[in-house]
Amino acid sequence: MISAPMTPPIRTLAELGPLVPELVVVLGAFALLMLDLFIDPRRRVITHVLAVATLIGAAVLIMMGVGGHGTILADMFVRDSGADVLKVTGLLVGAAALGYAWIFLRERNLYQGEVPVLFLFTTAGMMLLVSANNLTMVYVGLELLALCSYALVACDRDSKLASEAAMKYFVLGALASGMLLFGMSLVYGATGSLSLPEIQQAIGALDGENRVLLLTGMVFLVVGIAFKFGAAPFHMWLPDTYTGAPTPIVAFISSVPKLAAFGMAWRLLDTALGPLHDQSQLLLSLLAALSLVVGNLFALAQTNLKRMLAYSTISHVGFLFLGLAGGGEMGYASAMFYVISYAVMSAAAFGAIVMLSRNGFEADRIDDYKGLNQRSPWMAFMVLCVMASLAGVPPFLGFWAKLAVLQAALEGGLLWLAIVGIVFAVVGAYYYLRVIKVMYFDAPEAAPMAQRAGAPMRIVFAVNVLALVAVVPFFSPLMAWCRQAFAG
Repeated sequence: MISAPMTPPIRTLAELGPLVPELVVVLGAFALLMLDLFIDPRRRVITHVLAVATLIGAAVLIMMGVGGHGTILADMFVRDSGADVLKVTGLLVGAAALGYAWIFLRERNLYQGEVPVLFLFTTAGMMLLVSANNLTMVYVGLELLALCSYALVACDRDSKLASEAAMKYFVLGALASGMLLFGMSLVYGATGSLSLPEIQQAIGALDGENRVLLLTGMVFLVVGIAFKFGAAPFHMWLPDTYTGAPTPIVAFISSVPKLAAFGMAWRLLDTALGPLHDQSQLLLSLLAALSLVVGNLFALAQTNLKRMLAYSTISHVGFLFLGLAGGGEMGYASAMFYVISYAVMSAAAFGAIVMLSRNGFEADRIDDYKGLNQRSPWMAFMVLCVMASLAGVPPFLGFWAKLAVLQAALEGGLLWLAIVGIVFAVVGAYYYLRVIKVMYFDAPEAAPMAQRAGAPMRIVFAVNVLALVAVVPFFSPLMAWCRQAFAG
C-alpha cells in the first residue's frame, strides 16, 4: 500500500510568523560573520553596535507582537506568552552584556570578530529552547546554546585559567546533555511520542513497566536540568567557569543560559511531565535544599568576588527550585519571576566588576573594594544597590523575587523547605553585606579604582542598576505578566 505524502511543516513563508524574532537574530549573526571578513579590525565597533541593535530589535519585535503566537514546524516550535517574557529578558540582558564587553575585551586584545556572533547564536539557542514543544527541539536549542557558550568561555586563548574553565564547562556540560538525552529516550520509549503535549496525554494510560520507564526517564531529566542550572551537587563546573572566563562573558553566561534552563525545565516538567509533579516534587525539593546549603556556606569562605558570586548563584538556583517544587500556576510564575530577576541582578553584579577593572587590574577580589566610597561615592552606591538586591533586602528586586518563591513553596505544601529558604536567606545576606562593609568602613589599601570613562558603558550599568531599585511600583504587574504565561 502506498502511504499518503507527509504534509510539509511549512507551506508558505507567512506561516513562519512566530519564528520572526529567531530569524532576525540568526540572520543577523550570519550577516555579522560575513561583514567581519571585510571590515578593518580597528573598526569592529561597527559589528559590535550592529549585534546590540539586532538583539534590541528582536526584543522590540516580540513586544510589538510581530508574527503572533502559534505553533509551527510540525508543532515542534511554540510561541506563547511565557516564551515571549523569557525571550525579551534574554535579548535585553544579552544586549547589556555586549555593552559591558566592548572596552573590557578590546583593552585585553580579546575582542575577535566571532565574539558578537557567538553572543547572537547563544541567544538564538535560548530562544529556541524556551519555545520547544518537542523533545527534538529541546535538544537542538540546548546544544546551540551550550556549544556557543563553551567557545565564549575560551575566548581568551592565551589564558590557561580560561582554557581550563572552558574544558570543565565542556566536559560536564556534555555529561549533562548525555543525561538529558538518555532521559528523553526513556520518556520516548515509554510514551511513543516526542511531542511534549502528546507525552502528557499518554502518561495517564501508562502502567507497569512503561510507567517505571517513564519515572526513570524523569529522574534523568531532572538531573540534566540540575546540571544546566548548576544546582548542588551538580555544580562542580560553575565556580571555575565563572572565575576563569572574562568578566563580561560571565555576565552573559550567568544570565541568559539560566533563562534558557528555566524554559527547558518548564517545558519538560510542566508541559510534558505535569501529571508526575508529585514524584518530581521530592527531587526538586532536595535539590533546592542542598543548593541553598552548599551555595551559601561555600560563598561565606570566598575572598574572590567572582567566585563568591558563583557560589551565590548556586544558592539562587536553590531559591528558584523552591518555585519549581511548589508547582502549579503560582509556582512556575514565581520561578519565572525569580529567574528574570536573577538574570538582571547577575548582569549588574558582573557589570560592576567590569566598570571598576582595567587592563592589569580585574577588580575581582573583595579587598579591592576597600574604601570605594571615599574614592567614588556614586559607584559605591551602585554596587551597594546590586549587593542589597542579591541579598534580598527590601525594597530591591531580589526581595520580591525571594518573597514570591517562598510563597509558592508554602502554597505547594512545602513548609519545611520554605523555612530552609528563610534561614539561608539570612545566612546569605552576610557575604553580600561584607562587600558593602569594606566599601564604606574599610580604609583603601591599593591605588584608586577609577570608574569607566566610556559614556555608553556608564549608561548601560546605570539602567541595569535602576532596574533593581525601580521595581516597587511594578511588582504586581510583573508578577501578573508571569502568571499570565501559566494561566489555564
